[in-house]
Amino acid sequence: MIHRLSHSSLILFFLALGLPLFVKAGDPSDQIKQTTEKILAIVQSPDLKGADKENERQKQMKAAIDERFNWSAMARSAIGKHWRELSEAQRAEFSGLFGELVEKTYLAQVEGYSGEKIVYKGDKVDGAYGVVEVTIVTLRGTDIPVSYRVLKKGTSWFVYDVNIEGVSLVNNYRSQIGSILDTSTYGDLIEKIKAKIVVASAKTTKN
Repeated sequence: MIHRLSHSSLILFFLALGLPLFVKAGDPSDQIKQTTEKILAIVQSPDLKGADKENERQKQMKAAIDERFNWSAMARSAIGKHWRELSEAQRAEFSGLFGELVEKTYLAQVEGYSGEKIVYKGDKVDGAYGVVEVTIVTLRGTDIPVSYRVLKKGTSWFVYDVNIEGVSLVNNYRSQIGSILDTSTYGDLIEKIKAKIVVASAKTTKN
């Protein structure tokens, strides 16, 4: 079964796009910061508060998230060696559903932002690939290292993995997905992902 990361890890993952204390110049860091500020502005906007504004609020957050995440690259990495076994139609289906799962999980968590702070440590770039290093400062004063793996397309940097205290989000999913596909079918995997999307959507509605 596709399990999410622990609740606390998800909070850390999504708040790694949180309010920075310091930003070192560099395209990947700057672009993540821009997306962060856009998302937090939506979450905190008085004009988008309340149940009657929920659909519009989520629509705007989704648009902002899609600007910074490469769902296709993330999905391909998450399914690993099984990618080559899929047809083009299956690849498109899996990429769409996997992106929706991660995105719905994000939407269910991001509105719980409560002032955690982020120190951007800078970035390292090697051609079209880069890593943005940040430290999350929790409300209890604990420092937690987070790394964004980013891929450049044109002039934009897109997130394709997030590493929290040495644990990769993509590797976490790859292990679970691999276990399913090693013992079951692609169709079973899709049904499990769809079920998780329903659960994540319900939690989003409650927030």
